[in-house]
Amino acid sequence: MSKPKKQVFSKIKAVKANARERVGTPPPERILPDPKQKLAAKPKHKTTLANLLDSSGEDQ
Repeated sequence: MSKPKKQVFSKIKAVKANARERVGTPPPERILPDPKQKLAAKPKHKTTLANLLDSSGEDQ
């Protein structure tokens, strides 16, 4: 059986652990919505009254 690996001291990990003890854990990351996807979901042009009247006749 091999010996366990020796833990090397890391200044960065020590500072982060100290900050977590004092302040608390940071909030989870929020994903920002992609503006291009939002634009793609909307139609580029509003439907005209003529198009609305034509399409309502086809639905019935």
